[in-house]
Amino acid sequence: MSQPNFRNAADTVPQEWPRLQHYLRQQGLALDLSAPPRQFAGGFGNLNYLVDVDGEPCVLRRPPPGPIPPGANDMAREHRVLSALSPHYAYAPRSLHYCADAAILGAHFLIMAYRPGLVIGVELPERWQRPETGARLAGTLVDLLAGLHAIDPAQVGLETFGKPAGFLARAVEGWAKRAAIATAGAPSPLIDEVVGWLRANPVAEGAPTLLHCDFKLDNLILDPDTLAPRAVLDWDMSTRGDPLFDLATLLSYWTEPGDPDALKALRQMPTTGHGFPSRQEVARAYAEQTGRDLSDFRFHRVLTLFKLGVVFLQLYARYRDGTTQDPRFAGFESIGHSAIDFAREVARGSAF
Repeated sequence: MSQPNFRNAADTVPQEWPRLQHYLRQQGLALDLSAPPRQFAGGFGNLNYLVDVDGEPCVLRRPPPGPIPPGANDMAREHRVLSALSPHYAYAPRSLHYCADAAILGAHFLIMAYRPGLVIGVELPERWQRPETGARLAGTLVDLLAGLHAIDPAQVGLETFGKPAGFLARAVEGWAKRAAIATAGAPSPLIDEVVGWLRANPVAEGAPTLLHCDFKLDNLILDPDTLAPRAVLDWDMSTRGDPLFDLATLLSYWTEPGDPDALKALRQMPTTGHGFPSRQEVARAYAEQTGRDLSDFRFHRVLTLFKLGVVFLQLYARYRDGTTQDPRFAGFESIGHSAIDFAREVARGSAF
């Protein structure tokens, strides 16, 4: 069994655990504090803790401290989609409780079932550093994404979830607004150029499906002995919309050996070696499995690379403004601009 990676006590963000215990008792749930909850390591957004509720290991999820960007860290959204999906999509963990009252922990939060297993970030575990591993994991990612997009929202009670009409146009304007906020109202000429290209090159939207909106390898829980998938995590940005947005989001994290060093500095997935296919090969595999047309896929690539860059600028803004002192955030401004610069190259047709 793979052991979860926890923060040490000094780096753990404290919570009001006795207050939470009292609140949960009023909801008929028993939080065991005989051993202190532990915060999972990894990630730059939501805070996740392993807690014992009613004698079972669970995960408490809440937004990070400080101001939250528009639409981000939405625990209510995650609770809704997990509650609907978990009986129908085996990889969606069950959400056990949602609390909207910020007086309990300083922000809304949810408690969900815990799925133990292996999480792979930028490095493969030594035992899996084999030429065939990349192809296996890529196939799993495509299968899971295609499976999610094949679910009929009406069959799982999510037919009114999100606002799929005009999804891509709203995404362009929403991320342009977030870019302005993250840069203190002074976006660079590079940002203006990419936003201008997106506005000038709209595409027809595909038939809407359920979207994860942050689908990537480290949001999967895997069996450590077989790499079979056990769970898909982080549904707080999920919605309904054009499914190619999800595919493009996955590929925005998918670096290749020939990419600029600044883009590889994203360090999100180990796709530069170990037999991982190229972005184009992954896109073709998804198209073959789903039958979807990728002729306008450049737009989705540019949009999601721009989104990724803005996310890193948002994270840097938290460091710049003193909301976090995490030293990992110090270099995120250059990474954000590098991702947006690569979006410009994709827009120009000089990269995929």
